[in-house]
Amino acid sequence: MPDLGPYATYVTLAYGVSLALLAALVGLSVWQGKRVKRQLAEAEARRKDG
Repeated sequence: MPDLGPYATYVTLAYGVSLALLAALVGLSVWQGKRVKRQLAEAEARRKDG
């Protein structure tokens, strides 16, 4: 890592926050995708039964 001088703490913190937000967005997308797949499967099952 390059020498950032007095800004090292702020830059490192900014990278950490950015990575945490990206991880949260990916996790939310995966969770929502699974939820929608389940809802679609339930709707298709109701359609076949009806």
